[in-house]
Amino acid sequence: MKGLTQKQRDILNFVEDFIDREGMAPTVYEIAEHFGTKTSTIFAHLRALQKKNCLSRSSKARSISLLRRSRKKLRHPAGLRSIPVYDDQKENCSFYNGAQYKLFCDSSLFGKNLHSNSRSFFGVRVHGTAMKNFGILDGDIAIVRKYDGPFKCGDIVLMDTKNGQSALRSCAGVSEEHMELVDSRGNAEIRPIKDIPLRGIVVGLQRAF
Repeated sequence: MKGLTQKQRDILNFVEDFIDREGMAPTVYEIAEHFGTKTSTIFAHLRALQKKNCLSRSSKARSISLLRRSRKKLRHPAGLRSIPVYDDQKENCSFYNGAQYKLFCDSSLFGKNLHSNSRSFFGVRVHGTAMKNFGILDGDIAIVRKYDGPFKCGDIVLMDTKNGQSALRSCAGVSEEHMELVDSRGNAEIRPIKDIPLRGIVVGLQRAF
């Protein structure tokens, strides 16, 4: 759109992406957190965007409404939701520094509270054959629900490794304080749950083609 500063374009694009992904508008605090700035700065940009007839908003939470879209975008099919997909073995792209692309998943994965729960899911590209005996192959995308505990025997969990990458393991046994983790090679270890850098539990799989 003409007449917008780059920061205003970035904020407007973020709002559009958020609405497409979550089905609702972001709060001012979520926008500020995304851009690493103060809420007062975001308020100023939003007021400018209102004056330029790009959006409207009220004092209520999540009241931002787009008056016109800054980009032509494809809507996702009904019944699907998008999640970010991470790949921690690409150059300059650890698990922690950004999504590579989005994956559309069946909305039934997210339960009844779709909008609030969808942000608790993400995908991770699988590398190697350590989980092949569990049906997870090299190149697959594991769909993960963020760790909120508890786990049960038979769950496939995602954990961090010492080198900053991610790894999948099967939960072969669990108590109140310990968990036994196994890969498909039969390598097993029993560790205190509080010491395991757990990221989440695998709830689905996108097969690589």
